[in-house]
Amino acid sequence: MFCGERRLHDVRRLLYPASVAVVGVSGTERSFGNFVLSNLDDFRYTGSLHLVSRTGTEVKGRPCVVSIDDLPEGIDVAVLTVPASAVVESVEACGRRGIGAAVVFASGFSEAGEEGERQQAELARAAEEGGVMVVGPNCMGLSNLADGIPLTFEPQMLGPEYSARLRQETRPGVAVIAQSGAMSNNLRDALIANGLPVMYAISTGNEAVLSIEDHLAHLVDEPRVGVIALYVEQVRYPELFLAQVARARKAGKPIVMLMPGRSSRARDAVQSHTGALAGNHAAACVRLRGEGVLLVDTLDELFDVTAILHKFPEPPAAPPALLTNSGAIKNCALDLGEDIGLTFPAFSAGTVAGLEAILPSYAVAENPLDFTTISAKDPEAYTRLCQVVTEDRGVGGVMVAMMGGPRVGQLDKTRHLVPAIAQCTKPAALVILGDQAELIPEFHQAIEESGVPFFRSVDRAVRAFARVEQYGRSLRRQRAQTPTRQLPSLSGSGLHAEYRCKQWLSAMGFTFPAGRLATSVDEAVSIADQVGYPVVIKAQSADLPHKSDAGGVVVGLADEEALRGGWDRLHTSVKSARPELTLDGVLVEAMGRGGVELIVGARRDPQWGPVVMVGLGGVWIEALKDVRLLPADAELADISQEILSLKGAALLTGLRGSEPVDITAIAEVVSRVGEVMQSCPEVEEIDINPLVAYPDGVVALDALVVTSPQHN
Repeated sequence: MFCGERRLHDVRRLLYPASVAVVGVSGTERSFGNFVLSNLDDFRYTGSLHLVSRTGTEVKGRPCVVSIDDLPEGIDVAVLTVPASAVVESVEACGRRGIGAAVVFASGFSEAGEEGERQQAELARAAEEGGVMVVGPNCMGLSNLADGIPLTFEPQMLGPEYSARLRQETRPGVAVIAQSGAMSNNLRDALIANGLPVMYAISTGNEAVLSIEDHLAHLVDEPRVGVIALYVEQVRYPELFLAQVARARKAGKPIVMLMPGRSSRARDAVQSHTGALAGNHAAACVRLRGEGVLLVDTLDELFDVTAILHKFPEPPAAPPALLTNSGAIKNCALDLGEDIGLTFPAFSAGTVAGLEAILPSYAVAENPLDFTTISAKDPEAYTRLCQVVTEDRGVGGVMVAMMGGPRVGQLDKTRHLVPAIAQCTKPAALVILGDQAELIPEFHQAIEESGVPFFRSVDRAVRAFARVEQYGRSLRRQRAQTPTRQLPSLSGSGLHAEYRCKQWLSAMGFTFPAGRLATSVDEAVSIADQVGYPVVIKAQSADLPHKSDAGGVVVGLADEEALRGGWDRLHTSVKSARPELTLDGVLVEAMGRGGVELIVGARRDPQWGPVVMVGLGGVWIEALKDVRLLPADAELADISQEILSLKGAALLTGLRGSEPVDITAIAEVVSRVGEVMQSCPEVEEIDINPLVAYPDGVVALDALVVTSPQHN
C-alpha cells in the first residue's frame, strides 16, 4: 500500500508468524535470546521454532544452527538478540534466507549520535535490499497477546491462560503502540490491571524501517481491536499517520495518544508571535485533534480515557453529570471543572421532575447532584437515579462518586450501584473515594466482571470525562473542504513590508485603516488630508519587521505641522538605528479608535501544515500567551467557542459594563486567515497584530506576511 511517497508495510507476517527464529540463544540462562525462547515456551507457541547459536548445538533440548544462513528459507520472523555490531550483517543474512521480518533489540543507533545514525542508515539499507521488515532497533519487541506470540525479551507474567481469555472476548479489545519499550509495557500492564483486554503491545523503537503508521494501518483493520492507545514522541510521516487516523475514525475506533514535547525548547520564531506560539509540537496537536485523535496530557489520562472509550467508543458530544452523596465532593468537582473548562450541564425540566420524585424535599435536583443519604435506606434508588439522569439528552455521561463505606454499604453498591452504572447507555464510571482504602472482595469482583470504568479519584474521573466530551465533539465536527476559489498570489518571497501585506489582504476582504504609502512629506500631507487627522506614520521596508524598535512609528499626529515634524523624527530615528537601510516609503493611515486588541495569525508547519491562532493582544500575548490554536479549516462556530475560551474572554463579552465586542467578526477574520493558508501554499506565515474589536466590527491595524521562495 502507498500513501504519498512512502510505502506502507503489510505487518501481518510479523504479527501472526507461522515460524520464528531466535538468533543469539546460548547456555546463559539470563540472556535476551533465552528470555525470548522462554516467553514463547510459556505461551505455548505452536508455530515452527528455530534457534541460532554460535556457542552450542542445543539449548533447552532444542537443536541450534550456527548461523542465519543455515536456517530454512522463508521463515516469517527472526528475533535478533545480537550486539549492535552484528545487526546489519544479521539483517543481510535474513534477506538472503527470505526471512520476512526481524526484531532488533540492540541499542546504539540513531539515539547515540552521528555514528549511530550512520549505522541505522546501513541497517535500513540492508533491510530494504533484502526485503526484511525491521522492528526497532532500540526496542523491546512486540507481543500478539491474543494469539500468544510474545516476541520480546521482557519476561512475561501472563501466559496462555490470558490469551485464552482474550479469545473469548465478545467486545473488541485494546492495542498499545509506543516508541518506548518501557512505556509499551507500562501501558499494557496498567490497562490489563484496569480490566481491559490488551490484544497487542508493540514497541517500535527507533523505527529504522517499520514505523507506527505501519502497525496502525493494520490495527485499524483488525476486528479484535476497538481502541488504540499510543505513546508517540515523534510522528515521522504526518500525512501517512493522518490517513490512518481518518480510517480509524471512519471505522469507529478511537485513537488515544500521549505525545510529550510541549515543554521542550521551541525553535526560533520566524518574525512574529505566531511563529513563537505555534511551533511544531503545537501544530501537530492542532492537526491531530482536528482530525479526531484524542490527545491527552498525562499517563493517567491515557489509562483512564482508554478505559472509558473501550466500553463507549462513540460518546455523545455533551458534558457529563456527577452524582454523589456528598456536598463536599460536589463542590470539589465544580472547582475542578472550572479549572479545566468542563461545565456540568443543567438538567432538563423532565429530569428535574424525575429526580424530585426520588429525592427528599430538601435535596436540590441540579448537576452535580447531591442525592444525600437516600441510598442508605433504599439502595434500589441507585438504579432510578442513574436511569433518570442518563435519559437527559443534554447529559453526555454519568459519574457516581462515593465512599466505599462499611460492609453493608459496599454490598449495597455491589448489588445495585454497579449494575445500574453497567446498564448506562452513555459513558459511565464509578468513583470510590478513600484512595487505597480496602474494598470487600465481592465489591471488587462485581466491578471487574461488569467492565465499568473504575476510579479511586474524582480528579482523574472528571479530567477523563472532560477529554471524552472533547472527543465526542470532534467526532461530530463538520470538516470543511479546502476552498476552491482562486485567491491572488503575493509575488516575491520572504518577509513583506506592511503596506504590501495590507494591499494583498485587503483584496481578500480584510479591513484596515484608510491610508497608503507616501514617498515624500508633501505626499504624506496629501494622504492625511484625505483620510483625516489624527494619523499614524510607519516606516516601510521588508527588512524592518519591528518598526517601533527603530523609532519607525509615530502616532497621534493631529495636524500638518505635527505630521511634518513626525516625518523628520521618523527618518532621523530609522537612519540612526539602521543606517544601511533604504525605505520603500512611509505608510500614512488614519488613527484607529480604541477597542479590544487581539492577535490573529497563522503559520505553516513544514510537516503538519497550517495552524491558525487567535488571542488577546497587548500584555496578554506578551505575559500570559493567552491564545487558542485551531486547524485552518475550523468552522465559525468552533472558532467562536475557542475565542470565548480565552482566559481574558471577559474583555470581549462586556467587562464592568463595557459593551461586548463583535465575536462573529473576529471569528470571520480567523476563518479568512485559515482560508488564505489553505488556498495560497506560498504563504508561510500571517500575523495580524493588533486586530482591534468593536461592538460593530473589527479593524486590523498591522499585518505581516512571510512567503516561501519555492512557490513564487
